[in-house]
Amino acid sequence: MKTAMGIDIGGSGIKGAIVDIESGKLISERVRLPTPENSKPDAVAKVVNDLVRALGWDGVIGCGFPAVVHHGVALTAANVHKDWIGTDVNRLISEATGCPTFTLNDADAAGIAEMRFGVGRENARGVVIMLTLGTGIGSAIFTDGHLVPNTEFGHLKIRGKDAEWRASDAARKRKKLTWKKYAKRLQEYLNEMENLFWPDLFIIGGGLSKQAEKFLPLLSLRTRIVPAQLQNLAGIIGAAIYAGEAA
Repeated sequence: MKTAMGIDIGGSGIKGAIVDIESGKLISERVRLPTPENSKPDAVAKVVNDLVRALGWDGVIGCGFPAVVHHGVALTAANVHKDWIGTDVNRLISEATGCPTFTLNDADAAGIAEMRFGVGRENARGVVIMLTLGTGIGSAIFTDGHLVPNTEFGHLKIRGKDAEWRASDAARKRKKLTWKKYAKRLQEYLNEMENLFWPDLFIIGGGLSKQAEKFLPLLSLRTRIVPAQLQNLAGIIGAAIYAGEAA
């Protein structure tokens, strides 16, 4: 059995578990600790260390992070403090925990898990786009199963604003949209994605995927669209897979 610890750092919570990366199954409990209020690098690293200690882990760590991550360095900061920009996340977490750490974009991590052990496993051919609908819109794009990292399609401009400002779950809640009105906004965004990339499949993940039956039937697309299977475990599983293979 090959194992690694997967950690998913979010704006409100930091989640982690030990994963059998050959089966995609969790072999420990899933632990969640709140993200520090200021979400600065040192404070987050301390919480990550607390999580690692809680699970008694002493091995390789994969870390999904809400930013463009280039060779372990955060180049943007979404829903975390701007001090993360330019931070070597691999080094920071490795030094805090004493464990070798490999970091990638959080939506890329979720996409890796879905393509390996979720709904994408049987639908890997062609162009597959996974979109995570939550506080923002995360994205991961695969061509014949190969990831193109750090796409950040949630920042695609729709009506002059970032798509996630109009079509994320946070936008739905902020505007108190009915499912019908929300689906109309999401449809506009997905049509733009269709016209740019001509995908074979959309996978909808993130927190909103748990309510997929309320809005997916309201969409009319030329592309097949399905809810993610792994839901809130995808980021943890994908980060662990990434780290295990990188190590």
